[in-house]
This record gives sequence, structure tokens and C-alpha cells, in this order.
Amino acid sequence: MPPARSGPSWTDLGPRLLSAAIIVAVIATGLYFGGYVFAALAAVVVGVTYREWEQMVTLQPLAPFGMVLIGLLALAAVTYPLLGPLGVIAFTALGGLVATFGDKAVLPWRAGGLAFFGLLLIAVLGMRGTTSAGIVAGWYLGIVIALNDTGAYFVGRVIGGPKLAPMISPAKTWSGAIGGWVAGTLAGTLYWLVFTDSPWLVGLVFSAVLGLVGQAGDLTESAIKRVFRIKDSSDIIPGHGGFMDRLDSVSFGAVALFLIGLAHGGIWAVAAGFLYW
Repeated sequence: MPPARSGPSWTDLGPRLLSAAIIVAVIATGLYFGGYVFAALAAVVVGVTYREWEQMVTLQPLAPFGMVLIGLLALAAVTYPLLGPLGVIAFTALGGLVATFGDKAVLPWRAGGLAFFGLLLIAVLGMRGTTSAGIVAGWYLGIVIALNDTGAYFVGRVIGGPKLAPMISPAKTWSGAIGGWVAGTLAGTLYWLVFTDSPWLVGLVFSAVLGLVGQAGDLTESAIKRVFRIKDSSDIIPGHGGFMDRLDSVSFGAVALFLIGLAHGGIWAVAAGFLYW
């Protein structure tokens, strides 16, 4: 007789749930207060995440040169309520200029990281804005991405099956990807129905799109880590790895949400432009 198939391992579930609860509490607090509180939270998160990026692309511990780039990104975040997107662009461009004086071999990776994190700051802080619509949009994004990740985790562990992209992320399965996408789409649509007056079909489409974009972000980060032959960006978050590992999906989702809201509502009404049709 063939050996019985062993069941899925759940040893990391406890740390994952505890870490997730803390992350949700911190982000929810920042979203509620907005302004300089949310900007300061964004500065910390982006600073820690770029630190992981810097160590990954240079393949060495953080040096003073990298600290300067982190400081510029943090300044871009905390000054957003005063300077807006132009401040982020200016500080990020200054970071790019500083990066040209560093190791030329890693310059493309440094420049790419600065550009993406600058865009991410504009997307997240622009989405939050100064109105309650920013809170609604922030929770919507979080729910869609969180249910995508959670659904993929449980469905993938229970059902298993063919691998989604074995050369990029060996643990991901088609069943997990589809299960997570369905869970995120349904949860996002339900939230949309409860908290907005816009047509449900718009919420369904946006939830489905953001779910796919989030999964693309996850795979993109995995592909980049493969280039540098690392599994996790760090071990700072128990059960999740590093900030990059936790924020890959939501980062891509935030940029997509921002671009839709920007196109429909303008730079000063991103959340309302996304939510109300």
C-alpha cells in the first residue's frame, strides 16, 4: 500500500495570527488618525522595508550610505501632509542622485527601489487623504488583500495540487491562488455593498482586479528574491518573514487603487474617486 498522505502542517499558524493581529491594530490606528500620525507610520514601515531592500540588493549589512537613503524616504513620508506628492518626488529624486555616488553595480536596483517606494508613499498617503473616505478605502484594500492571502494559505495547505510558479515560489499552488482570489473578491464585494453607495458590480470588478494585482505583487517579490537567492527579506515578523514579505501584495494593490482613484477623482480626492461611481 502507498504511504498515507500526511496532513498539512499548521505549526506557523499561531505566530502568523498574532503578528497579523498586531499589524492590523497598528495600521487601523494610523488610518483612523490620518495626518501626521499616518505619515509617521508610513515613514517607519517604508524605512524598515527599504532597509530590507538595501540589504538584499547589496548582499551585505546596512551601511551608512543606505541609512541616508532610508532617511530621505522617511522625510518624504513625514512631510507629505505639508508638501504633498511634490515633496515625495523631490526627496526620492534626491535619493536617486545620492545613489549615483554609491556602488554602480547595484545602482539600478537602488534606483528602482527608491522609485517604487516613492510611488508607494504617494499612493498610500494620497489614498488616506484628509477625509473619512480614506479610512473606508484603506479598510477595503486591507480586506481584499488579507482575504486573498488568508484564503490562499488555507486552501493551498488543505487542497494542495499543481504548483502555480514552481521556479519562482515553490510553495504556491493553483488551488491556493484561486481560493484566495475568490475569498478576497467576495469579501471585498461584501464590504463594498455595506460601506459605499456605488453599484455592486463596480465593487466586484475592483475586488477581483485588486486580488489579481496583489497576487502579481507577491510573485514579483518572490522572483526578485530568487535573483538574490534569499527566501525571506528578514525575520522581523514571526510567521511572515520581513516587511517586504508581508507588504508585497498590499503594495501593488495600493498603487492600483491609487491610479484608479487618481484617474476618476484627482490627486486630492483619490479615495472618493475610487469608491464613489
